[in-house]
Amino acid sequence: MQKGEQMSEDLTEINARIEEHADLVNHVVYQVAVHFPRHVDREELARAGALGLVEASRRFDASRGVPFERFAAQRIRGAILDSVRAADWAPRSVRLLARRVEAAEQQLASRLGRVPESSETAKEMGVTKADLAKIQDRLFRSVVLALDHETNDSSDEDLTLVDVLSDPKAVDPMEELEGREIHAYLRDAVKLLPERQRTVIIGYFLESKTSQQLAEYLGVTESRVSQLRSEALEALKLGIEAQYTAAEESTAPAGKVAKRRAAFSDSIGEASEWHDRLESWDDEYQIHEEPFIPVKRIAKASK
Repeated sequence: MQKGEQMSEDLTEINARIEEHADLVNHVVYQVAVHFPRHVDREELARAGALGLVEASRRFDASRGVPFERFAAQRIRGAILDSVRAADWAPRSVRLLARRVEAAEQQLASRLGRVPESSETAKEMGVTKADLAKIQDRLFRSVVLALDHETNDSSDEDLTLVDVLSDPKAVDPMEELEGREIHAYLRDAVKLLPERQRTVIIGYFLESKTSQQLAEYLGVTESRVSQLRSEALEALKLGIEAQYTAAEESTAPAGKVAKRRAAFSDSIGEASEWHDRLESWDDEYQIHEEPFIPVKRIAKASK
């Protein structure tokens, strides 16, 4: 028999053993998979096992007296474990802890006939509930999932991690529209404040002026500046809140203060149209390069 014919015959035997024992891969995967968490992809295990079967078929030596099925099962199992270790970045200590927790939970579930509580699991392991929480935290942080990992087993809708993970930078459309409207109301309300209150609000909150600087500019005491600021903030708060509160037709404002506040609220609502408020959007309030209250004017006022 020539060398080429012998190699062809060897390949035929190899392929025949692979085809004959293909079901052995699934059998080994089923045995091994019970020791792994549910997030471990069974198809990945089967692919690794198939490579182990091919390697076993190539290396099999019938003269050693070991049945191919036993030899191949060991190779398949080893290939699966190697693939899992290669993909697992968690240290061995974490895996040992995982097995301890799983064993304790299984024993309790068999004994109690239900899923054990964390306090019961901790007692079974001989640790405190706080220590168990730390162990579980380490286990959770050691799990690495692919973004295409399916998150549901029974639902008709196929959802992966990409579908359910939230983007912390994403803004809900309703929240964005609400934010635009509130900011627009605030801009309109600040413009409608009495001149001294508007000066204090813009100077204090937008231009970082101190109470002393504002007092010198307005020619009043610092306590008066504080009073103006409090009055302005209350007016802004009540005026903007009124835009989201349904007015009662039967109730009319009584007294000068109430009438003044009602008029201020009405002015805010009439200052701009709703579509203009929603179209206008600033990530932050635009402050002109020329300050509303120049420092030079404060210096002159203080002389």
